[in-house]
Amino acid sequence: MARATGQPQPAGSPAAAAPASRPAPASPPATHIDDLALARRALDAQSRALAGLSARLDARFSAALDLIERCAATGGTVLVTGLGKSGLIGAKIAATLTSLGIPSHFVHPSEAAHGDLGNFRKSDLCLALSYSGETDEVISLAACLRQDGIPVISITAGPRDAHDGPGGLDHLASVALHIGRVEEAADLSPAPTVSTTAMLALGDALALCASARLNFTHDDFARRHPGGALGGLLKPVTEALRFTVGRNYAPIPETATVAEALAAAEAVARRPGALLLVNAQGVLTGIFTDADLRRLILKDPALLSRPIAQYMTRSPGSLPHTARVRDAVRMVREFRRDEIPVVDDHGRPIGILDVQDLIAMRLVKE
Repeated sequence: MARATGQPQPAGSPAAAAPASRPAPASPPATHIDDLALARRALDAQSRALAGLSARLDARFSAALDLIERCAATGGTVLVTGLGKSGLIGAKIAATLTSLGIPSHFVHPSEAAHGDLGNFRKSDLCLALSYSGETDEVISLAACLRQDGIPVISITAGPRDAHDGPGGLDHLASVALHIGRVEEAADLSPAPTVSTTAMLALGDALALCASARLNFTHDDFARRHPGGALGGLLKPVTEALRFTVGRNYAPIPETATVAEALAAAEAVARRPGALLLVNAQGVLTGIFTDADLRRLILKDPALLSRPIAQYMTRSPGSLPHTARVRDAVRMVREFRRDEIPVVDDHGRPIGILDVQDLIAMRLVKE
């Protein structure tokens, strides 16, 4: 094996051919970004757009609501269309309309020309979205629909100035709504952000006002949202009761002693953490909790022979049988109630809601 001699190597040798190692180029210095300042600029731009949109509302908004109300009242469907970001916003508006009792779904403007025009009926309405108002696919769809006598509501930026006439989509619309030439915060990002926020807000306003005109109630909304946390909050409180009078729970006469009340409660296999006390007419007069029992025993066990009315909490907070689960959640959070009586129109208890039931529904945290 040859040994290193430290002498220069002959030309053409491997050592001579190996390039000398070079230091890696220095990375450019990191640019500091003020995240909060950037976020506030973006939110402020959207806030200004919404304020301008609110001030811009006029009789055309009511005219658009007239069309939506007529469509829903005659069994029609609000078909929403748009391309790109406007299409994504349109899909959300369609979902909101449907949630609020107005049949609606999204139609892609390009697919409409390949068969989806069959989705439109004479009783339907088209809500067409395009910030520029010049999107070819959306204009083509609107032109076809107007030829068939189907009304079109457009949502666009509107004319650039007072001298501009209506754009292509607005020209075809039965009612043209404008969000205005909003400041798109282009210095922050080229992606549409402010205009899409304004377009979504205007669509939501249409949906909310139309549902109000159609007398869409919270009960109607609850029937359409049976699942998830929202569905749980909107359920009638009676559906959340595990302990109901006449099935697995019995109120205690307020004339009973503490010991008698406890004995009566033990006759039930499972019980909530409180006893409901009633008068001779069966009207709720008080509640006696496990915490009340602990305090009583620690004070003097002999007090168990006393009337429970002396130690119950009188006129406890209760919920009517017409309340919803969200009302119970509010009582738990605001007043720290662990057990909530539910009463009928005459004040007679029909059951008791335990906080553990709300925890099991994942509506309240332990």
